[in-house]
Amino acid sequence: MAALKLPHSPRLIQGRQSLIPFPASTMLFPKPPSSPFSNYSFAISSGFLTRTLALFSPGIVVCKNSSLRGVRGNQSRIRSASVQRVAEELMEDQSKYSLVSGDSIRQRFLDFYASRGHKILPSASLVPDDPTVLLTIAGMLPFKPIFLGKIPRQVPRATTAQRCIRTNDVENVGRTARHHTFFEMLGNFSFGDYFKKEAIKWSWELSTKEFQLPPERLWISVYEDDDEAFEIWHKEVGVPVDHIKRMGADDNFWMSGATGPCGPCSEIYYDFHPERGTADVDLGDDTRFIEFYNLVFMEYNKKDDGTLEPLKQKNIDTGLGLERMARILQKVPNNYETDLIYPIIEKASALANISYPLADEQTKLKLKVVGDHLRAIVYLISDGVLPSNIGRGYVVRRLIRRVVRAGRSLGIKRERRDNLEGAVLPVIAEKVIELSTHIDPDVKIKAPRILEELKKEELNFVQTLERGETLLEKMLADASSSAEKSGTVPCLSGKDAFLLYDTFGFPVELTTEIAEEQGVTVDMNGFDIEMENQRRLSRAAHNVVKLAVEDGTNLTNNINKTEFVGYDTLSTQAVVESLMVNGSPVIQVSEGNDIEVLLNKTPFYAESGGQIGDHGFLYVTGGEKQQTAVVEIKDVQKSLGDLFIHKGTIKEGVLEVGREVEAAVDAKLRQRAKVHHTATHLLQAALKKLISQEISQAGSLVAFDRLRFDFNYGHALTDTQLEEIEQLINGWIEASTSLKTKVMPLNDAKEAGAIAMFGEKYGEQVRVVEVPGVSMELCGGTHVSNTSEIRVFKIISEQGIASGVRRIEAVAGEAFIEYINVRESQMKNLCSTLKVKAEEVTTRVEKLLEELRMSRTEVANLRTKAAEYKALMIANKAFEVGTSQKIRVLVESLDDVDADSLKAAAENLIDTLQDPAAVILGSCPDEGKVSLVAAFTPAVVDLGIQAGKFIGPIAKLCGGGGGGRPNFAQAGGRKPENLPSALEKAREDIISILSEKTS
Repeated sequence: MAALKLPHSPRLIQGRQSLIPFPASTMLFPKPPSSPFSNYSFAISSGFLTRTLALFSPGIVVCKNSSLRGVRGNQSRIRSASVQRVAEELMEDQSKYSLVSGDSIRQRFLDFYASRGHKILPSASLVPDDPTVLLTIAGMLPFKPIFLGKIPRQVPRATTAQRCIRTNDVENVGRTARHHTFFEMLGNFSFGDYFKKEAIKWSWELSTKEFQLPPERLWISVYEDDDEAFEIWHKEVGVPVDHIKRMGADDNFWMSGATGPCGPCSEIYYDFHPERGTADVDLGDDTRFIEFYNLVFMEYNKKDDGTLEPLKQKNIDTGLGLERMARILQKVPNNYETDLIYPIIEKASALANISYPLADEQTKLKLKVVGDHLRAIVYLISDGVLPSNIGRGYVVRRLIRRVVRAGRSLGIKRERRDNLEGAVLPVIAEKVIELSTHIDPDVKIKAPRILEELKKEELNFVQTLERGETLLEKMLADASSSAEKSGTVPCLSGKDAFLLYDTFGFPVELTTEIAEEQGVTVDMNGFDIEMENQRRLSRAAHNVVKLAVEDGTNLTNNINKTEFVGYDTLSTQAVVESLMVNGSPVIQVSEGNDIEVLLNKTPFYAESGGQIGDHGFLYVTGGEKQQTAVVEIKDVQKSLGDLFIHKGTIKEGVLEVGREVEAAVDAKLRQRAKVHHTATHLLQAALKKLISQEISQAGSLVAFDRLRFDFNYGHALTDTQLEEIEQLINGWIEASTSLKTKVMPLNDAKEAGAIAMFGEKYGEQVRVVEVPGVSMELCGGTHVSNTSEIRVFKIISEQGIASGVRRIEAVAGEAFIEYINVRESQMKNLCSTLKVKAEEVTTRVEKLLEELRMSRTEVANLRTKAAEYKALMIANKAFEVGTSQKIRVLVESLDDVDADSLKAAAENLIDTLQDPAAVILGSCPDEGKVSLVAAFTPAVVDLGIQAGKFIGPIAKLCGGGGGGRPNFAQAGGRKPENLPSALEKAREDIISILSEKTS
C-alpha cells in the first residue's frame, strides 16, 4: 500500500506549500470538462486566488475592492503584474494537480462501492418515515426497518450519499472545524451479506488507495472488547498496534436509540500532526485528529430491559463524512473552507464587504454560521419543511433567525433589487441552490418556492428582531449595572427572557447568544418556570379556575392518584377524598356554592390532549336511596399529574369529605366529544394524505359543539381541497370501520408507526388509538367504537392563525345537525326579510350591494359639491401676506366636512385663488375625529415651504399626525375640541413663515 507521494518540487509561496498537494492521476483525478479557473482574472473574481494567497501567504492580499474591511495600509497595494504572475503560476499548478472537489469525492465513493456489488440508492428525504425522530440524522435511518428485520431487504448491499440534519449541537457550528447542521453522510451497507472483514478492508482500500491518504497518518479506534476487529486491522490490514486504540462503550459502541439495533464500531481518524508522536495519544483531540469514517458492526438488538439479543442477520452500517474528507483532501483548515461551503461564505462576505481571510475569528464564526445554516435551510424547505413554531418547522425557523442575526451583525446590506423587498437571505441562498446539482437536483426545480419562503420569513423576523434587540439591550445593561453594584455575576432573569419570547416573539436561543456575547448569563430555570406557567394559563379559554400549587402539594400527602374508569363506564360509585372552595380545603360545603371535588376514582374525563373535560352530576343518596345532595359538574381538570379536579356547583343538599357518591357522566355530551375526537384523527389523516405528509398537529380543541385542528402549513387551502378532504373523511365514516385501542410500551408504539405529537411528554406505557388503514395515534382521549357513529363531517372554516400555521374548524354528528338547523333558521329569516326564495338570496344580495354602492357614490358626490360650495363661500376670506411678493392665504374650518370632501375643497380653493396661494382647512367629520389639509401652490413651495412638514405639528395639537407631498398634505386627530386653537396656530405660523420668506 503506497503512501502519499508529494510532488518532487512542490511550489512554495513564501515558504509554504501550495493549496494543491496531491499528484495528478487520470484514473483517480479525472480532468473536469473545463477548468474552473481557466484564467487568472476569473480566479481572482471567484475568490480562489484570494483565499489561496491569504491562507498560505498572509503577506500578499489580492483585492478587487480596496475598501474591503480588514485590508490595512500597504497590504492593499499589490502590483497587477505580480498578481498576474502568481495567478498564472497557480493556474499552471492547477493543470498539474487537480483540486479534489466535494462532488468528485462523493461520486468516487459511490463508484468504489458500486464496483464491489453495492446498489447505488438515492438519498432519502430529510423528513424521515421513522416517527421516532424529527429529521433524518444518519445515513442508516432509511434502512432501520431492514436492520430490525421488519421488512425484507431489496438488495444485499447498498451505498448512498445521504443528506442529514442535526441541530442538537447547533451552538458549536463555526466554533469547531467540523460541526454542521447539514452534512452528507457517504455510506456502504450490508444487509446480512458481508461483515467485519470486508467492511474493514474496503474502508482501508478506499482511504489509502482511492483517496491516497498516507497510511502513517491514519489511526484506528475499536471497541474495547472487540478483539476480532482489532485482529483484522492489525494482522490482515497491517495497521501498527500503536495506531490502534481500544475505547469504551461511550465512544465505540453504537446505538440507534434507547432500544433497537446496536453493535461495536470502529473508526478511522486522520492525523494532521504526526510529528507529535504516538505516546499518550488522544483521538478526541480536535487540534490533531479528525474522525472521518465510522464502521458499525450491527449485530445486536437492545431490548427495553437493557439486554442484548442477536439480530436475525448481522449488518454493516458505515458513514464517511463528505465535508470531513473534503477538508482532508483539499488541505484547508476546517470543513467550512472546502468547496462545499466556502462559495456560500464568499457570497456572504461580498455582501458584507468583508475579506474572509483577513477577518477576525468572531467575524469568521458568523460567516461560517451563515454558510452552514443556509445549506440546512434550503434543503429542508426543498423537502417540504416550512418555517413554523413547532416540530421540524421550528428547526427551520430557528436556523433562519440565527442566519438573519449573524448577517445583521456582519453588516450585510439588504439589497433592494428584483422583488426581494430588502431581504438578503435569498441572495445568498442562490449560491446554495447553484451548488445543489449533484446533491439534490430537485432543489433547483423548487428554487422559486425556496426563495419566496426565505424572503417572507426574513422580512417578518427582521421586524421582531429590531423590537426585541432594543428591549434586550436595555435589559442586559440593567443586569450588568445591578451586578456591578452587588459584586455578582450579571444574569438576565428568566422572567425578562420569557417576556422577550412571549410578548415580542424573540427566541430564547438568540437571547442567550446575545447575552453571552456581553458576558451576561440567562436564568434558564426561571425561563422554564415562566414557560410552564404560561402553558397552564393558555390551555383553553374555559380553564380559568385552577388548583393552587401549594394547596395541591399538601393534598398529595394524603390523597392517592385518581383512578380513571371512564373508558369502560360512564358511572361509578366513588368516595369524596377532598373538597375545596376557592382553592382552599374544606370539610363540608352547602347548597349554592361553587366547589372542587377530588374522588378516589372517576368516570369523568379530565381535559387533556385538546379534549375538554366531561360534564355530569355527583349524586349523594341517603336511606332508601333518597338523594340528599346533587352536584352539577361543568369541568374536570388534571392537577399535579393524575389528580382529577371536578369543578361544579352544589344544586341541592350538603356534600362532605368521606361521603360516597354516584359519579355520572352526561352520556350525550360524552358521545359528542368522542365523535369530534375521532373526527379530528380522521382530519389529520386526510390532510396528510391529500395535502402534505409534512403536516403535523400544532394544537387542537375537541369540544361538544365543534372541533378545531391547528396544523403547520404555509398556504391557505382552496375550496376544492376542502371539499376533497370532506369527501374523503365522510367516505371513511361510511366505511363503518371499527376502532382499535391498546396500551403498549412507547417504543413499540412508535415502531408500529403511531403518530406522536411533537413536544408532548409520554410515559413508558401509552395508549394507541387506531382507525385501521387510516390512522394510528398516541392518544388518551375518548373515541367512538366505529366510524359510523360520527355520521357526517363538515368543515365550517379554514384560516391562518400565525405564520406557517393554519386552523380548520369543523362539526360532526349531532353538532352537525345543530349547525345545519341554525343555518336553516337564519336562511328562513333572510328569505322572509328579502322576500325571495332561498335560491334567489345571492342574486338579491348582490343587487342590494350594487344599489348601496351607487347610493354611497351619489352621497359622496353630493358631499364634495357641498364642500366645494362652502369653499367658494369662504374664498373671499383669503388675505395677502408678504412685501416683495403677495401671497393669498386662507385658514378656515369647514365644520363637519369629511376628509375626502375637505381635500376636494382645498384643491378647488387653490384653483380659485391661483398661484401664489396657501390654503389650510380643518373639519370635525365625526365624534372624536379631526381632519386637516394643507395645499400650497408651486410658488409657495419654491420658497422652501412644504405642506407635509407644515401640517404635522398642527395635527399633533389635535392629538394626531400626518404628512404628504410638498404641495399637498393631509392629517388627522382625535381631539376636535382643539381644532380652533390648532387652526389659529396654523394661521400664525403660515403668516410668520411667509412674511420672513418674502421680506
